[in-house]
Amino acid sequence: MPQASTSKPQASVPAKTAISPTRQENYPEWYQQVVRAADLAENSPVRGCMVIKPWGYALWENMQRTLDGMFKATGHKNAYFPLFIPLSFLEKEASHVEGFAKECAVVTHHRLVHGPQGGLIPDPESTLEEPLVVRPTSETIIGAMFAKWVQSYRDLPLLINQWANVVRWEMRTRLFLRTTEFLWQEGHTVHATAEEAMEETLRMLDVYADFAENWMAVPVIKGEKTAGERFPGAINTYSIEAMMQDRKALQAGTSHFLGQNFSKASEIKYLSAAGNLEYAWTTSWGVSTRLIGAMVMAHGDDDGLILPPRLAPAHVVILPITMKADDGGAAIMNYCHKLADDLRVVPFHGRRIEVEIDNREMRGGDKVWSWIKAGVPIRLEIGPRDMAADSVFMARRDKDHKEKTALKRADFVANASKTLDEIQSGLLARAQRFRDQHTRKIDSKDEFYAFFTPKSKDAEQPEIHGGFALSHFCGEPAVEAKVKDELGVTVRCIPLTGDKTPGNCIITGKPSPQRVVWAKAY
Repeated sequence: MPQASTSKPQASVPAKTAISPTRQENYPEWYQQVVRAADLAENSPVRGCMVIKPWGYALWENMQRTLDGMFKATGHKNAYFPLFIPLSFLEKEASHVEGFAKECAVVTHHRLVHGPQGGLIPDPESTLEEPLVVRPTSETIIGAMFAKWVQSYRDLPLLINQWANVVRWEMRTRLFLRTTEFLWQEGHTVHATAEEAMEETLRMLDVYADFAENWMAVPVIKGEKTAGERFPGAINTYSIEAMMQDRKALQAGTSHFLGQNFSKASEIKYLSAAGNLEYAWTTSWGVSTRLIGAMVMAHGDDDGLILPPRLAPAHVVILPITMKADDGGAAIMNYCHKLADDLRVVPFHGRRIEVEIDNREMRGGDKVWSWIKAGVPIRLEIGPRDMAADSVFMARRDKDHKEKTALKRADFVANASKTLDEIQSGLLARAQRFRDQHTRKIDSKDEFYAFFTPKSKDAEQPEIHGGFALSHFCGEPAVEAKVKDELGVTVRCIPLTGDKTPGNCIITGKPSPQRVVWAKAY
């Protein structure tokens, strides 16, 4: 029998991961490393802006394609409006300009000349008569056009969407989550009544929630924003809020009931059926490339990205193993191409199964890990033995990288769509469990402050703590501002569904109509 060891016990060695640091060690840096390792994007020479690389842009294209179909199914049509907005347009709605003034990039000249000290400078004689704002959002410029397009009740409702870029001058940026320039869609609609406009506002919130949960596999809470978090110029703002793996909230989409504020600022009027000239009611709503960051943070692990199959640029990657093949790998490659052809005709939620064959000349292990980090849902390794047995060696990204299964080729193809659906639903269920585990009803101020206060003050390795607190709130902006100042916590939303039992505000003790969602947020 083996002899008992007389040496001192060794400290356990942490498991090696593809991403360093891990989520637990430093979540913000983990996120940046996952984005880089998955080759999604990188910082550009322009401060605060990013270059979205092909794998990341393919994700955005799939999001765009899906959302565009959902918008058109609800009657919306796409248009395009100018990048530049006259300063006077932005000034028309007072609270709107106040909300965006600090984030605006402004164009004041239209020509460059050589300066006296060399280099190029704005030509002093090319000053614009009116400065132009690079759009931070388009309510005012679109409103000016709507005022021309809407004349009668017969022109309503007017349902328009725009896919575009916007610029908001950010001081602290993070790839996808907060950049100076980002891509998004912005819906803008005009209605004859307040009821129709509110119905539209909530309909589009439902569309966003549907997309987040059934395509991104990210569970969300639908709710209304408090006055302090409301979109500048809106009467009501609604959002979908998701929990990331550091337990912070991420606002994943917003929908705004604008009332008649922008109609009055832009003179959007219509002649009613009764012959009266009336101001219209408007809405706006939008999501952005921030959704890619949400997927990274909701599903990624310490080995990299994990993609929900319905949005993945590729569903299956085939890794031919040709080193020991007698014919240099020609037969294996032929086998892989035929397999890819069979998979590419299998329908999968409005698409066909997308397949990559990776025959790069590099070490097999490096090749495997590049796809693990990129988050592709299914990997297939095929060597001479697999081909001889007419089988594949399958690994799923939602399981441990060492967990692999040998399957008959025909069985894999027949069940490929089902397997992808299992991965999709599994990711949603896992994210739901995580959110539930870190959501707590809290009814005392002391417990609330303890919940959101880290035990460690180490800034280099920030402690993951907190989550969603379901607590009563009196609704006073000054109270919310005080909590934000002391804890960095805000009311993420007032949920539209769930427990509506009244109670008392945990901060002031004043009456509260229902619990709200408090959290730290991006």
